[in-house]
Amino acid sequence: MMKNMRIGDRKVGAGHPPFVIAEAGINHEGSFDKALKLVDAAVIAKADCIKFQSHIAEAEMIKSKAKPGKLSSESVWDIIKRCELSEDEEKRIKKYCEKNNIMYLSTPFSREAADRLSRMDVPAFKIGSGECNNLPLIEHIAKKGKPMILSTGMNDIGSIGKTLKVIRKYKTPVMLMHCTSIYPTPYEKVRLGAIGQLMDIFGLPVGLSDHSQGIYTCLGAVSFGACVLEKHFTVSRKWPGPDISISIEPGELSELVKGAKAVWQAMGGKKEILSEEMPVINFAYASVVAIRDIKKNEKFTPDNIWVKRPGTGEIKAVSFKSLLGKKAKDNIAMDSQLKWRDTNG
Repeated sequence: MMKNMRIGDRKVGAGHPPFVIAEAGINHEGSFDKALKLVDAAVIAKADCIKFQSHIAEAEMIKSKAKPGKLSSESVWDIIKRCELSEDEEKRIKKYCEKNNIMYLSTPFSREAADRLSRMDVPAFKIGSGECNNLPLIEHIAKKGKPMILSTGMNDIGSIGKTLKVIRKYKTPVMLMHCTSIYPTPYEKVRLGAIGQLMDIFGLPVGLSDHSQGIYTCLGAVSFGACVLEKHFTVSRKWPGPDISISIEPGELSELVKGAKAVWQAMGGKKEILSEEMPVINFAYASVVAIRDIKKNEKFTPDNIWVKRPGTGEIKAVSFKSLLGKKAKDNIAMDSQLKWRDTNG
């Protein structure tokens, strides 16, 4: 059975509304003011959480000319270096989030970044897909005992299992995020079915970290049991940055928040007639009625009775055939709804 997990003051998992994470990432391009604008936009959209990335370039990578695929022609090093925020700036952003009643999270990419976030007392650690099988860093973070949200892009069941073994050694709460690390992800590569697979195999809450265009797959993920939805977002796609093209804007984020809750509320249940449907039943159902005046002892046939709305009559359309061939007990006026006592047999 899938377990629940607490992130700050929120429970996530079965029986709880989807937890929506607005992934600001590095869309601020290293600008503190832009970071605050991202917080403001996420608050207005009513996201549960805004997540940044905690980069300390020298601690997480060697200087290299490696580029992030089609996302940018700029080197990863240059992007990360430009988008770094200082520890003081990250603290101030977190404080600003708390002031505005939105949860702050950040993804560490190094021991030093994880230690910084620990000093900041973040409620949980979000682990990016690239660090999912980085067992030394995973162990360093797991030792801190704070809940971990583990993205699983670029990893299979075997590698995820090895990572969870390390985390579970420290009894650290953990949940998984299904993810496809293609930017943008074609819809046919999203594989929402993996959400249930991960829940069945590992018995953990599972969410979706989505890189497809728009919000469609996130909404679909809710019906597959995703309890957390993470989506890159920006104040405007006119902003520069490597992740902007896969980011949603505030209006879309707002629709994601509302839509995810609506889909979650619509899930479950079984097929039965609800008491709340009775007002509609009363006018939408058909009842058996006399379609002309019927004399006493006259047989009921399709020529003198038929089915018409409303459904307030005693004999509903489903029982029409059971009346055929029976006789009228008394005279029945045209347009009268028949009652069982109107028949002799």
